[in-house]
Amino acid sequence: MKRILIVGSGDVALRALPWLTRRFRVYALVRQPEAYAALRAGGAIPLRGDLDDRRSLSRLAGLADAVLHFAPPPSSGPGDPRTQHLLAALGSRKSLPQGLVYISTTGVYGDCGGAYVDETRPCRAQTARGQRRVDAERRLRRFCRRTGVRVALLRAPGIYAADRLPLERLRRGDPVLVADEDVHTNHIHAEDLARIACLALFRAPAGRAYNVSDDSGLKMGDYFDAVADAFALPRPPRLARTEIAACLSPLTLSFMSESRRLDNRRLKRELRVRLRYPTIAHGLRAALSA
Repeated sequence: MKRILIVGSGDVALRALPWLTRRFRVYALVRQPEAYAALRAGGAIPLRGDLDDRRSLSRLAGLADAVLHFAPPPSSGPGDPRTQHLLAALGSRKSLPQGLVYISTTGVYGDCGGAYVDETRPCRAQTARGQRRVDAERRLRRFCRRTGVRVALLRAPGIYAADRLPLERLRRGDPVLVADEDVHTNHIHAEDLARIACLALFRAPAGRAYNVSDDSGLKMGDYFDAVADAFALPRPPRLARTEIAACLSPLTLSFMSESRRLDNRRLKRELRVRLRYPTIAHGLRAALSA
């Protein structure tokens, strides 16, 4: 491999650039020119294109030996036309990429009632957001079978980092659920996710899915308590589910409607990953010392 294409040039992409640009020529698909400077500073070559406009993607055909697909689906609609447009562009010539890594979400599993979940569990997404991710995964698996491109699916939970902590929410005093009604939640540090995506390009078998989670195993309220304690902020108030709906947005409430605990053994075994931030406590210590 000599050329890598990044699609979805946000925070995780920028964190992947130092590792990638030391080894490859890296292109980054960008919709807004305002993002060019940060990408160039990181060593990438920006390419103007819009996943919502299939015609703007014609230059992607045959461009790269591997693709990191970090772009989310649209915020509405039943499926993911962005992934559909990307795959159509990549598959329009005989010169196909060797590998493609997609960052999906653990929301594809739906509510699991707090059970431990590995990658063999059927996808039963219950939110429109999760259903769009299921659609993207299905398109990518079909592309893998049809073309032979080695596709890996990284199912990521809540992504955090020093600059991605819920400090403003804590300062506002937004509530969380009482302990006996709280949901199990899962996390991954953005630096670990970026590194895992790079490793998956070379180590993941075709069509394989991975739960990309750390080892924390916290309930949602415990996570907010840990962040509050680390930054000397008040812990959030606890409310019953019947009371909390009046205080939070529908999007925030949707994250409180699903509970699962991720099994990350396949990630460690097959991709030979050693997490830099194996727990939230490790990540918070790093954030405080940054």
